[in-house]
Amino acid sequence: MAIVAIAVLAFTACATKSEKDTGVNNFRIHRGTNLSHWLSQSEERGEARKQHIQEDDFARLDSLGFDFVRLPIDEVQFWDEEGNKLPEGWDLLTFAVDQCIKNHLRVIVDLHIIRSHYFNAVNEGAADANTLFTSEESQQRLIDMWYELSDVLKGYSNDSVAYEFMNEPVAEDHEQWNQLIAKVHKALREREPQRTLVIGSNMWQSYGTIKYLKVPEGDKNIVLSFHYYNPMILTHYGAWWAPIGKYTGKVNYPGVLVSKEDYEAASDSVKKVIDDNKFTTEVWDIDRIRADFKDAIEAAKKYDLQLFCGEWGVYEPVDRELAYKWTKDMLKVFKENNIAWTTWCYDADFGFWDQQKHEFKDKGLVDLLMGDQDEDEDEE
Repeated sequence: MAIVAIAVLAFTACATKSEKDTGVNNFRIHRGTNLSHWLSQSEERGEARKQHIQEDDFARLDSLGFDFVRLPIDEVQFWDEEGNKLPEGWDLLTFAVDQCIKNHLRVIVDLHIIRSHYFNAVNEGAADANTLFTSEESQQRLIDMWYELSDVLKGYSNDSVAYEFMNEPVAEDHEQWNQLIAKVHKALREREPQRTLVIGSNMWQSYGTIKYLKVPEGDKNIVLSFHYYNPMILTHYGAWWAPIGKYTGKVNYPGVLVSKEDYEAASDSVKKVIDDNKFTTEVWDIDRIRADFKDAIEAAKKYDLQLFCGEWGVYEPVDRELAYKWTKDMLKVFKENNIAWTTWCYDADFGFWDQQKHEFKDKGLVDLLMGDQDEDEDEE
């Protein structure tokens, strides 16, 4: 325990020196994973939630070569409907951050889903419509949640903990999101002038909308984020919640994704999705990925900020040979452009670890991810 304490103090001391010398945090990240479906998108409570992620999970990620995690959290796990704190969730949050630091992992605390905003609720006037972008009360509630999170997390080094104040915004107008960014950024900077903030663009943190993103000027402690699951017919093959998941034919990669024969055998509803996405006519390969990333790369250069792909991955039932081909291309483009990343995810249906059997369910994927590891990784 004494050795661990000395290591943590040394890490914090180095972090403090970095902050004082340059004004820019040493929150340098490379490769990580999302600890999803634990404090977010999960009905587990009590002992089941406590046992879901434990000390050995953080030690495992460190030993494999990951250097950070993205930790999605949901409002419903931390506050009841009256806004009162739910202690168990907060205890697990600080446990997670402490374990990250103990195991040389930086952490991005990501407010993933809140009551006034859910990334799958996009219909104006519908019962599940988001109110965040039209309600000052909802916006203030978002700020208040971050005030309370900051009260708990502000003691951690700016070099080890970052905040992603909302996941995958789906505002009807890009400017609505830009205005909310400015408001939350101002509020957080009054509390924590130097904390690293992770900010993504509108419409599911899309690479295609990052050119509309307005980043607060003069703040170098910001990381630009985007998500990438294209082509969905590959990454979400068989996914019950996605329209393209109903496609049962063969997927080809690299190349044209769907043959004419497989297209003709598909249902009319699936044909429409294929047509809308040009899966029978456009070539998908590493050059397509490079082209898709172009706007995000340019935005990072424009603002001189680190670029981060916060979510990417392949649904577990997808043919592994196909999944690995795409993964190899993604890793190559990340490396070419110095893009940090967190896979979606550690142990859920896009993951590589089986928490029930306590073993790898996709060791091949881990080998791929870590095989791209640079020899000169930043040492803590």
